[in-house]
Amino acid sequence: MVLGTTSGAGKSWLTTALCRYYSNQGLKVAPFKAQNMSNNARVVPGPVGVMGEIGSAQYFQALAARAEPEVRMNPLLLKPEADTHSQVVLMGQVSAELTAMPWRGRSEKVWPQIAAALDALRAENDVVVIEGAGSPAEINLHASDIVNMRVARHANARCLLVTDIDRGGAFAHLYGTWALLPEDERALIYGFVLNKFRGDASLLAPAPQMLQDLTGVPTVATIPMHWRHGLPEEDGVFDDRSTAAGAVHTTVAVVAYPRISNLDEFQPLKNVPGVRLLWARSPADLGGLKPTDWVVLPGSKSTAADLAWLRGQGLDQAIAHHAGQGGTVLGVCGGLQMLGEALIDTAGIDGNAPGLGLLPLVTTFEVAKTVQRTQAQFGAVQGAWAALAGVPVTGYEIHHGQTAQHPAMAAKGDVAREVIRGIAWQNPAGNVLGVYLHGLFEDPAVMKALFGAHAPTMEAVFDGLADGVARHFESDVLDSLVAQCDAE
Repeated sequence: MVLGTTSGAGKSWLTTALCRYYSNQGLKVAPFKAQNMSNNARVVPGPVGVMGEIGSAQYFQALAARAEPEVRMNPLLLKPEADTHSQVVLMGQVSAELTAMPWRGRSEKVWPQIAAALDALRAENDVVVIEGAGSPAEINLHASDIVNMRVARHANARCLLVTDIDRGGAFAHLYGTWALLPEDERALIYGFVLNKFRGDASLLAPAPQMLQDLTGVPTVATIPMHWRHGLPEEDGVFDDRSTAAGAVHTTVAVVAYPRISNLDEFQPLKNVPGVRLLWARSPADLGGLKPTDWVVLPGSKSTAADLAWLRGQGLDQAIAHHAGQGGTVLGVCGGLQMLGEALIDTAGIDGNAPGLGLLPLVTTFEVAKTVQRTQAQFGAVQGAWAALAGVPVTGYEIHHGQTAQHPAMAAKGDVAREVIRGIAWQNPAGNVLGVYLHGLFEDPAVMKALFGAHAPTMEAVFDGLADGVARHFESDVLDSLVAQCDAE
C-alpha cells in the first residue's frame, strides 16, 4: 500500500509505477483505492455488464498493471459539485441516498462493499497495489476512516509512506505522520520514500539514519524530481514546466473554471513537441493568441455554475473575440453545452442558463446519466478541424445533458454541422467544434490527424515509471515486500 504524508506527495504515480513493476515480474496485478475524490473519472465495466465510473488514477493504474479496469478497483468515488457537497458514486453508480448522507454517517454504510471489493481482488490476483488518500494521520477523520489505515489493517498491507521533499520539511512530515498513528498501525509502515528530490542524495545523510533510529523504519527510496514523467496528474494539474520539447507552434489554453473535470484527458498534448498547455483564468490569459491557437472549454461537474463564473471573469467576451477572429475553439462535454444557445433544466440537475452562442444548439438536462464507452467516426469536418474528417475515434461519455439543434435557429437557416451523430457539432465557419466524447487526445488516430506525429504511448510511460522505481529503490525492497506477503 502506498500512503502519503500529504495530498500531492506522489501516491498515485508511485502506485502506477509499482503496478507496472510487479506486472513486469510476471505477476497478476490489480490496483485498488477505496475512496477517491476527483472529478476526473473514466467509464469501466461494473457488475452484470453495467458500465460505471471510477477515478482516472485507478483507470491508468489498471492499464499499468495490464488489467481490465473495473469498478471494484475504486468502489467509492466522490465527485465535488460545490465546496461542501459531492456526488457519491458507489460501485460505479450514482447513489442519491449516499449523496444526501452526512460524511461520517456514510463510512459504515459503504465499508462492507469496499471490503468485499478488496477481498475479491486479493483472491483473484497475485498482488494488489493499494493507494491511500491524503494523509493517514488526519486524526479528526481516523474514527471514520475507510481509505487509509482501516484498509491497511484489513489487508495486513505492507505500507510505503511517501513524502514530497521539494516542499520542505520532509523528515518532519514522515516522523509526524508515523508518530500520530496508533502503535499497531505504525507496525505496518515498512519504508519511507522521499519523492521529488533535487540535488545530491548523499547530502541527505545523516537524516535517514536518524529517522530510522527514531522510528525503526528505513528510508527505502529517494526519487528525483521528474517534471515530464508523462502520466496525468490525479487532479489534472499541469504547468509550464511540463511543456513538451521543441519550439512552441501551438498554444492550447484550457479554461480553468472552478468545477472543471476530466483534465487528465489533455495529458497527451503535453507530450507533443511544440505544444504548450496553459490555464486560462482571466481574459489576459487569452490575450495574444493566434487564430491557430486553441481555446478549450473542458468538462464541468456543474456546467451552469461554471458558465456563470466564466462570465463573471469576462472570459465569455474573450472567447467570443477569439472565435470571431477565426480562432480555434473546442468544447468537451460541459464545454460543448456552454458553447450552445441555452441550458434548460426542468429536472433540477444543473441549472438554467444562456449559453455562449457559438453553436446553434440547446442542451436539456435529464435525470438519467449517460455513462458509456463510445466508438464513432468523424464525418465531413471542415475548417480548422478538417484534419479530423473521416477519422475513427474511441472515447467515453459521462453527462446528464442531451444536446440538439436549436429549432428556432434552424428554422432561420442557422444550423450546426453535425459531424458525429448526437455527439459532435461544429459551426458553419468550421473553427468552433463541440464534442461529448472524452478521450479524443488519447486516440492515436486523432493525434496523428491533428499533429502528424505520435505522442509517447502510455505503455512507454508505464515502463518508464517502472524502470525508475527499480533504479531508485534500495536493492530487493520491492521484491521482498511481496515475498513477505507470500510467506504469511
